[in-house]
Amino acid sequence: NSKLRHVEKDVLIPQIMRDRAKERCSDKVQAFTKCCQETGFLMVVKCRRENTALKDCLVGYYSDPLFYEECKREYLKQREEYRATGIKKKRQKVTSNV
Repeated sequence: NSKLRHVEKDVLIPQIMRDRAKERCSDKVQAFTKCCQETGFLMVVKCRRENTALKDCLVGYYSDPLFYEECKREYLKQREEYRATGIKKKRQKVTSNV
């Protein structure tokens, strides 16, 4: 059964999308994080270019219907495994400050 509940569509699948997008944009996450660490209080002004590149990368994935379908399939696979085994797969934590 691949029918999705509200919480799955609006919370669980978007969480997978955010995690996977951060992984795929990891070079931009690292560049922004490094800039912020080196700049301190002036990061809002000095890291604008890195922040824009990171946002553009993430939004590109968030608005891609094929990426949504890929993440939806991943979620449905995890849900099916959980229903079959009763063992919940731990979500990988992406290590970044974003």
